[in-house]
Amino acid sequence: MLSNQPWYHGNITRSTAEDLLSKAGKDGSFLLRDSESIQGAYALCVLYQNCVYTYRILPNEDKKLSVQASEGVPIRFFSLLPDLVEAYYKENMGLVTHLQYAVQKEEEPEEEPEPFSLPPQLPPRNITCNECKDGHSDSSRGTDRGTELSRPSISDTYIQRLQQIDISNLPEDHQKSIQEYFRSSVCLDAEHVQNGNPTLPHLKKLTQSICKNLNSEIARTLPSLEVLQKVLDQPLSPGVGRLRSQVSKNESKQEILFLISNVHLPEVNAVFDSVGYDGGHRKSLIPPVTFEVKWDSLGISNKMYLKVDVEGGKVFFKKSKDGPEDKYFVHNKILQLVKSQKMHNRLVLVVETEKEKTQRKDFVFDDTKKREGFCQLLQQMKNKHSGKPEPDMITIFVGTWNMGNANPPPNITSWFQSKGQGKTHDDTASQIPHDIYVIGTQEDPLGEKEWIETVRGALRDITNISFKQVTTQTLWSIRIVVLAKPEHENRFSHVFCDSVKTGIANALGNKGAVGVSFMFNRTSFGFVNSHLTSGSEKKLRRNQNYVSILRFLNLGDKKLNPFDITHRFTHLFWLGDLNYRVDLPAQEAENIVMKIKQQQYQDLLARDQLNMEKEEERTKYNLPSWCDRVLRKSYPMAHVVCNSYGCTNDIMTSDHSPVFATFDVGVTSQFVSKNDLSKDAQGAIKIMNCVAVLLTKSKTKFFIEYHSSCLEKFVKSPEGENQENTEGSIKVRFSGQVELTPIIADPEYLLDQHILICIKSTDCDESYGEGCVALRSAESSYTEFCIKLIHHGERTGLLTGGIQLPKSDGKQTEKLYGECTVCFWTAGPVQNCAVKSSSVLATDISNPSYMGVGYKSNNQADRGPSNIMSPRTGPSSGHSSKDMTHGNMSPKKTSYDHATSSPTTKTSNPM
Repeated sequence: MLSNQPWYHGNITRSTAEDLLSKAGKDGSFLLRDSESIQGAYALCVLYQNCVYTYRILPNEDKKLSVQASEGVPIRFFSLLPDLVEAYYKENMGLVTHLQYAVQKEEEPEEEPEPFSLPPQLPPRNITCNECKDGHSDSSRGTDRGTELSRPSISDTYIQRLQQIDISNLPEDHQKSIQEYFRSSVCLDAEHVQNGNPTLPHLKKLTQSICKNLNSEIARTLPSLEVLQKVLDQPLSPGVGRLRSQVSKNESKQEILFLISNVHLPEVNAVFDSVGYDGGHRKSLIPPVTFEVKWDSLGISNKMYLKVDVEGGKVFFKKSKDGPEDKYFVHNKILQLVKSQKMHNRLVLVVETEKEKTQRKDFVFDDTKKREGFCQLLQQMKNKHSGKPEPDMITIFVGTWNMGNANPPPNITSWFQSKGQGKTHDDTASQIPHDIYVIGTQEDPLGEKEWIETVRGALRDITNISFKQVTTQTLWSIRIVVLAKPEHENRFSHVFCDSVKTGIANALGNKGAVGVSFMFNRTSFGFVNSHLTSGSEKKLRRNQNYVSILRFLNLGDKKLNPFDITHRFTHLFWLGDLNYRVDLPAQEAENIVMKIKQQQYQDLLARDQLNMEKEEERTKYNLPSWCDRVLRKSYPMAHVVCNSYGCTNDIMTSDHSPVFATFDVGVTSQFVSKNDLSKDAQGAIKIMNCVAVLLTKSKTKFFIEYHSSCLEKFVKSPEGENQENTEGSIKVRFSGQVELTPIIADPEYLLDQHILICIKSTDCDESYGEGCVALRSAESSYTEFCIKLIHHGERTGLLTGGIQLPKSDGKQTEKLYGECTVCFWTAGPVQNCAVKSSSVLATDISNPSYMGVGYKSNNQADRGPSNIMSPRTGPSSGHSSKDMTHGNMSPKKTSYDHATSSPTTKTSNPM
């Protein structure tokens, strides 16, 4: 096994590998790690003359491994990694130097199991079916065996899970089959697996039984649907005269058009004809536009034409360009546009076919610009006829609560009304509903369905609104739930969920994270609820938990693989029981309580484990602390304002109090240009004079990748020139100018966009740092930028350069929140949460191990990955950030045995 090889280090980061090789200090020292860029590949890292050289090891189609070494050296293939390593101990194999000294893995201290409540446990691996059914063992089998069987059996475990799921909508015979499988047959499948047969024959039999009628139903149903479609596709001519005679000529067009929205689609033409309405084509400001698209029907690709009539408020579906216009949808029946992230010319149209029934229509356009033109016309049509423009700002409630494995009290409404300690809502605003509620829990004893109904019931009591469930994700007792107003249901798309275990050996889910992501119209959101390792002395383990979550939580746009979750979303919120503590000796407990009561937070913040990582005397005595946090990170110049942050003081069932935070968040929708849509705007985003300073000892060449939702695909820069190579860093200059061609070149559209930047090596295609530039910073003219580079939570360097946008002559659309302000916020004391313009300490959410400060460029600080720590913490190394929203911490009960809330960022010296 590879884990037994001393030179194999698994999925350590590139920077960790460089540190290990630097400590070794001998030419020819080497190690192998997993590739960060290609799954199933490896990276061979070799030290030579104090520089690290990295070579990719790639598998071919036959799973044979080869090293990408110097040109001109014959490629050799190996079946096993140990054989490959052994071969490269020889000289002249294409490496900078032959392998000599294997750098061994550092021994990690064994983790002590911490107290936690397991979910229903699986039975011992040698369990038998009869034991599953009986649920007990003969006393003659001994005490140990009896102890094992005291755990819930695998059958009981799955039955309990099944009981938490609503299956009342399933056919009765399917319900019985599923229940019977988990009562008896699942144990037989477990035996098969234990004996080396992974085919799960009984589960296979169950699925075949459930699906046995599927093929016949499809064959029986499709012809009927085709007949129905043919009938409905025909023009509805009978009754036109009758309708015409019934409609008074004095009725206004507006009244008729309002009635039309409630008439079945085949009758719409007849009503239009009866009042002599021609769709306003002759007086149209925007003439109808026809798009040629492809769509699949029964697995066969067909050509279709979509005609958008903005003034008439209709979209026609035609089989030929000059064909009849008898099938169309009115504007209010078009519910949602979902743009594919994999294929930039693909679009899903969600329409209402009849009352509360929807249909998804999947189309492929000739190119991305055609798709964007279609979307702009549809949005303009909806804006023109609905009278309800899309929102450009929403409010979000984010809450976290460690429930302590206790059921909640009957009334938890104070949590959702932001009442209690800290920065709270005024009573006059406590009944106002938020647009989105995101609720994270840890040590949650309730079933998923029961907890969601509890939350929805509390919100219903406050707002009289029945909130819709967007998504939920659960890992053992860690859970995140997203609810939204019903009116926003069709504004959500691209919903993803994932989880990461960080318990003992990263195999147990009692600690870890659950996450969800989605698009709200054209704005991306990510939410992470984490429960990190507890214990005052385990801050380094908590930092490792954080990095593991960053690396392996798979959310958002999959095309952004070079970037972790801190760069994938316009707005990222990180909440949970982070378990960082006040780093003071146990004898200071009484003094800490006194300072909390007197609201003297400065001294406590100075000893916060996330503000400092100095070694102190370790103790297992849990001091009064702040463990529960809500943090956020947004793209530069994205609008976010924190309106409340605190904790309740009337919910006492757990030793942690529920924490609340509310935000005003700027969002974007489908862009509609004020210019002539029939003429493509011309222009490019120009990036030039880029210079990177990278903290690395790698000996390689570099290039830049530019990613953005406003680009059809990512763009690579030419290879940079390595100019200086000092101890531990390298300076790279990228000469020339890179032009990025946006999907929409309208300057007003571009001002809401961001460019994600990733610096990669040419030898292994791995990232050496990522950052983000707001195009709004270049609104008026050529603008220089300076951004810090982050990779897997570690500060890896700086990138400077210049950016220029196409010029705009038109007036920008005014937004509800006015000018965009940059406000990056993190935890601070509840009582000290007013907005101030004082110097504050800027820190990274990106990595608990690194602290950064804002870098100015043309009076615009780049604070993309930054948060603001608590107020009144003194000057920040000469840099100051003004007009920023301060967050706060929310203390729970000041019991000596448990902790509440604490910041999530470990600090070190600024670069």
